[in-house]
Amino acid sequence: MAEAQWDFVIIGAGTAGLTAAQYGARSCLRTLVIESELCGGQALNIFELENYPGIYPAVNGGDFIETMKKQAFDFGAKLEKRRLISIEKKNTMFHLKSDIDTITCYALLIATGATHRHLGVPGEEEFVTRGVSYCATCDGPFFRKKRVVVVGGGDSACDEANYLSSLTPMVTLIHRRDSLRAQKAVAERVLQNPNITVQFNTIVKEIRGDTKVTSILLQDTVTKEERIMETDGVFIFTGMDPQTQLVNTLPKDESGYIITDEFMQTSIPGLYCAGDIRAKPFRQLITAASDGAIAAHCAEKYIREVLNEAYK
Repeated sequence: MAEAQWDFVIIGAGTAGLTAAQYGARSCLRTLVIESELCGGQALNIFELENYPGIYPAVNGGDFIETMKKQAFDFGAKLEKRRLISIEKKNTMFHLKSDIDTITCYALLIATGATHRHLGVPGEEEFVTRGVSYCATCDGPFFRKKRVVVVGGGDSACDEANYLSSLTPMVTLIHRRDSLRAQKAVAERVLQNPNITVQFNTIVKEIRGDTKVTSILLQDTVTKEERIMETDGVFIFTGMDPQTQLVNTLPKDESGYIITDEFMQTSIPGLYCAGDIRAKPFRQLITAASDGAIAAHCAEKYIREVLNEAYK
């Protein structure tokens, strides 16, 4: 049997991928991380990370990722920049075709994450980490007793609005439709919460400010009337798009996330998924790290079995 170029390849250099890289390299696996963009994923959007156990006082998300990278690569993992085109499994090897070449490995982890859907309005990109956020759990504590707006009407938006209402009594939920899309019980908690005001049939047209967010421009979807609302923060929860393009044939849940078992194993032996791409109830840096560690541990056992090196 021909030898694969790598034992363990990880696609995606976010928290899940870098954790898996560290665990894989420490297990003496020839470990490669492939990333087509910047390392870090969603962590790069965190201005101050204060809810990761053991890291306190808070650190910047970018600094957190730099430490993870150094840790993984000091243990021996390698990083290569390339854009993958396709994945194919032949016998015991995965063949990864990229814009540069084709590489082979015995076990493969997909940790490409999910991207927040953006509103695409003026000011949104400009004020990310300066009043615009996609994670209330991460950034909500910085808005205690301040005015905040939540954009969205699904389960995530309602859950995050309820969470923010425990930090400030000035939460406004903006939804483009005339009723919330969230499950009835979740929606009712929002509608009955005295700290939350819901504005239906409303969309955000622009996010405004100077060095940070100070107001938003709203439009009534029925009358087309526009108005200004002052606010200190805008939390956007209009959905997530899991980055499953490379593994679209794998089973997914109703929201498009890849289904795995508790070992991060997919329906294809040797192929694992971890982090925000995976179907699970809670998405945070700490759960992504946990996924990555489990995936690497299970991948090592799988590789040892493939190579007849399993521990006796």
